[in-house]
Amino acid sequence: MSPSRNKKDTSVTPSPGAAPPSALSLTPRLAQFAAVARHEHVTRAAQELGIPQSSLSRALARLEEDLGVALFARHGRTLSLTPAGRTFLASAERALAAVEQAAEAVRSDADPATGKVAFGFLHTLGWETVPELLRAFRADHPRVRFALVQNYGEAMLDRLRAGELDLCLTSPIPEAPDLVARRLDEQRLRLVVPDDHRLAARKRVRLAEAAEESFVTLEPGYGMRRILDALCAEAGFTPRIAFEGEEAETIRGLVAAGLGVALLPPPVFPRPGVRELTVTAPRAVREIGLAWSAGRPDTPPVAAFKKFLLSRRGQLLRGQSAPAHPASQEAP
Repeated sequence: MSPSRNKKDTSVTPSPGAAPPSALSLTPRLAQFAAVARHEHVTRAAQELGIPQSSLSRALARLEEDLGVALFARHGRTLSLTPAGRTFLASAERALAAVEQAAEAVRSDADPATGKVAFGFLHTLGWETVPELLRAFRADHPRVRFALVQNYGEAMLDRLRAGELDLCLTSPIPEAPDLVARRLDEQRLRLVVPDDHRLAARKRVRLAEAAEESFVTLEPGYGMRRILDALCAEAGFTPRIAFEGEEAETIRGLVAAGLGVALLPPPVFPRPGVRELTVTAPRAVREIGLAWSAGRPDTPPVAAFKKFLLSRRGQLLRGQSAPAHPASQEAP
């Protein structure tokens, strides 16, 4: 008789025609396998996991059958890992650690006191408005963390839909069935001209008086660009675009260099070389709104920050808001 016939066969033959096991089918059994490997005993592992020993034994047998290899060598009531089992255990432990890290991350982000809010806002709100909002909110929620994103409106709404943002301040206020938006405030817009421009001595101007001017403006896709096009159409002309940019203060710099005029929200600090004129007709404002994804549940920190922002309706912009009933003033 060949000596090999006296050796216990620990190989496992996969079922004929069986498909390789998928990650989906393997994942629930990784913790069970790791517990048995740790204890080298099915009964003790079953007690730790809180499941019947028979269920654990069947799960291990099915795992070995699916993999087509023996993970354990049986020695009475105890077990030891085979070389294949040791290889599989190393990867299983890494996978379980990654899952635990992910679980801890989402638990941490949802913590009411120390959780995280992914918050997007327009570039023009980043100098003063958003820092003041965060300062006021963190007075009562000092440990809440923020992931801040500055971008133009359409890009932020895309990230909102993708789940990359929880909330965003944007303009114009979106109207879409998959989003919820609430108006918070509106901001006066100014016609910005070089300080040697023919209109520079004026304080008020009708937008139609700039119909023949070259405009410096933001690129298509920006909310301010859509507002400019709409207000110019209301004033009876199509703006002639000389330069397009991505940031309001860069636009002001181009105006100061004499490259055109612009329609912009007021600056945080006065910019040398330009004059900011009140537009009396049409009513030149932009609405600022808070948007979030419809149907997506809020974590406690997101819910708290949303409630805080909604409570600031009409007080968001600290003196930059348009009057509720502006007087009708025509330029001389």
